[in-house]
Amino acid sequence: MNILSHLTETYPRTRIVVDYLLVLIGSAIIAIAFNVFLLPNQVASGGVSGISTILKAVFGFEPAYVQWAFNIPLFIAGVILLGKQFGVKTLVGTVFLPFVVFLTKGWQPWTHDALLGALFGGIGVGIGLGIVFRGKGSTGGTDLAAQIINKYTGFSLGRCVVMIDGLIVLTAAVVFDIEKALYALIALYVTSKTIDLIQVGFGRSKMAMIITNNQEEIREGILNKIDRGVTKLSAYGGFTDHERPVLMCVVDQTEFTKLKQLVKSLDPSAFVIVMDAAEVLGEGFKKA
Repeated sequence: MNILSHLTETYPRTRIVVDYLLVLIGSAIIAIAFNVFLLPNQVASGGVSGISTILKAVFGFEPAYVQWAFNIPLFIAGVILLGKQFGVKTLVGTVFLPFVVFLTKGWQPWTHDALLGALFGGIGVGIGLGIVFRGKGSTGGTDLAAQIINKYTGFSLGRCVVMIDGLIVLTAAVVFDIEKALYALIALYVTSKTIDLIQVGFGRSKMAMIITNNQEEIREGILNKIDRGVTKLSAYGGFTDHERPVLMCVVDQTEFTKLKQLVKSLDPSAFVIVMDAAEVLGEGFKKA
């Protein structure tokens, strides 16, 4: 993704091309995961694909046709609520995903174990959706509804997908059985986590809040020995009501041990609060 970011910064017009490529690639991954993992094991992991799985089992309807049919009103909603440019990308995903489902319908299942199908199907769908979302697009269906909710509520995309698709899983429990519904829930959980992973990235940083009597020594150590920035926050002790500035620092996981050793050597009694920083944008980290 760093290469793509550099390319789009150097040539801004390529951003549109890259977005559409991401939508196409992500849609293809979703379609293949559906055909080789989810559909043959009757894992209806929500959304339009889940509906098509149920209708395939009950009536024998072709999943690609069902997906096209159900995505039309959702596409119209996307155009109205998310704008014309978003609507064009949604149209590409809405048409292309079922098209790949149709093209790969003859592929042999990669596993006949429902648990493996749920796990790897969920990973495949999550990777595909995450790529599509990074292209600021949608494949229609549940992911489109999830982006609409995300835009107006601020809930994470993964959480939105789970909330909406849970209703489809309940239907699958009635049509198939409870066991298949449980496998579908596994697929949904794996999908949501994979989406967030693709959106945020694999890197993890740590944010440390340091309360110490040796502020200057620790501040200089962070700046010079670890080569990271540090911010001094104004704070007051709740018991003494005296000013006790807090040092805030964000470091990579590989640098965290060095930070702990630095603080311990300069002030063994320092109070340190450490939190995971899922995504850090700015100098020394990822570019926005």
